[in-house]
Amino acid sequence: MSLDEANNDDDRRYRAPALEKGLDILELLATATQPMTLTAIVNELGRSHGELFRMVQVLEFRGYIEQDKATDGYLLTDRLFSLGMQQPRTRNLIEIALPIMRQLSLDLGQACHLAMHTMGEMVVVARMESSEQLGFSVRVGYRRPLVKSASGVVLYAFQPDDVRRRWEGMMRPPLAEDELAAFRAHADEVRARRVELTPSQFVAGVTDISAPILRGGFAAAALTVPFLKKLEPMVAKSVAARAVRLAADRIAEQLVEGDSRA
Repeated sequence: MSLDEANNDDDRRYRAPALEKGLDILELLATATQPMTLTAIVNELGRSHGELFRMVQVLEFRGYIEQDKATDGYLLTDRLFSLGMQQPRTRNLIEIALPIMRQLSLDLGQACHLAMHTMGEMVVVARMESSEQLGFSVRVGYRRPLVKSASGVVLYAFQPDDVRRRWEGMMRPPLAEDELAAFRAHADEVRARRVELTPSQFVAGVTDISAPILRGGFAAAALTVPFLKKLEPMVAKSVAARAVRLAADRIAEQLVEGDSRA
């Protein structure tokens, strides 16, 4: 028996088929762009209706998925997100970040938000509205693929190689080799300058400015300002980029202090 075969046998020894089916459903719905019917879920996972019907019912009863009344398809609720937000490390990060984010918003006259990684995407976990009447902000829970956001490339850039590879495997749809090579090269450039400043891929007139919040040398989160182009801005983009980086560093310093007291 080869080593790979032995490892596969070890893997099977610890499998829990019912749990795996439930996780397969959650992971599938997490990447779906629209609600999926039970038949669509069955076809996508290559299972039978009998295998998945009860799983879907239990996940719906426990509040992890819900049925869209218009299509009868299923979609994820925010329950998994809410559970993650209850983790002490996440709560501590947000509690530390919010006062600094508020000051950053006042200094720049722009909104800002905090993003973390989940399943090959970035997700916004906290936000601060612009201190002025005009601003651009995104809601908590907003998600985008790592490769399509400033926050995403910053989160990826400041990870060890093994974590990068794991995140790459979660990206949906998977990147072609040339796309992945370009993304890796760009991430290395961001890592060298410690800040990302790039036009938004989704909103005209917005430049995303993002910097890493480091914990143990790696990005625990990304602090991002969607810098809205105004006729009379309070500060220039270059000044805003320095301010974002300094604010991210202040959050990181307080995280270290908090960890040392814990």
